[in-house]
Amino acid sequence: MTVNANAAGTIRIGGELEVARLGYGAMRLTGQPGNWGPYPDQEHGVDVLRRVVELGVTLIDTAHAYGPGFNEALVAKALHPYPDNLVITTKCGIAKVGPGINYRDGRPKAIRTILEASLLQLRRDHVDLLQLHWVDQDTPIEESVGAMHDLVREGKVRHVGISNVTLDEFHRARTAGPIASVQNRYSLADLTNDPIVDACTEAGIVFFPYGPLGADASRPGAPLASSSGRLAGAASMKNCTPAQLALAWLLARSPMILPIPGTTSRHHLEENVAAAGIRLTPDEVRSLAG
Repeated sequence: MTVNANAAGTIRIGGELEVARLGYGAMRLTGQPGNWGPYPDQEHGVDVLRRVVELGVTLIDTAHAYGPGFNEALVAKALHPYPDNLVITTKCGIAKVGPGINYRDGRPKAIRTILEASLLQLRRDHVDLLQLHWVDQDTPIEESVGAMHDLVREGKVRHVGISNVTLDEFHRARTAGPIASVQNRYSLADLTNDPIVDACTEAGIVFFPYGPLGADASRPGAPLASSSGRLAGAASMKNCTPAQLALAWLLARSPMILPIPGTTSRHHLEENVAAAGIRLTPDEVRSLAG
């Protein structure tokens, strides 16, 4: 029997937008390398995105830098007009100029320009959750977040989030207005952001862990999903795959964590969503992290 994403329970973003606690990261549905250009098999991309919704996923994470713009346009092609319960989050603060080539731009003018482009691609009059993709070292995070809240007041954005931040930047951002989410790299393969997860848990802020299966530029593939990796034995004992165990651990780590694994495969998508039905005890959570 196919497990629905709702098996993971639900969470409210900004205390308002209720979504299943297992989302989908759409980044890989772009041209490669470097997330540049349109996804080459548009119909397959549409099929995957529609399957995402069929599986009960109610949050899709994209960014204008994915493409740029092509990923947002594919989401719209597949799902517009959107289901009433679907939350789409996108990001500003990055200017993409070539395959894997981008620069940070958190100036208020640039944030507004990217947001307007995102609205056009997504075919929407507002964005549910707008996240600052990276902190621009030439623009104080307070200024960038303040500009995003100007867009909230104009009705073009409902909630503001931040991404790739330090703990100090997290605290500074909150002085400029309410923060509904944080998106940082986090997994059993990289617990560097433990303090930010704890801060989000205490504040009731949603934490999106990207790279949930341990993938990054220095470790191609998804090491935590390997059948011969560190989770293989424990996964066998739980009668699940290593990838499912890695996602289940995130769900158990904090009630404010909302994993957003991405894939271009329907099979892996269904495998990831099935992790919503796996339960870990507190001792298992501690043992796996150790």
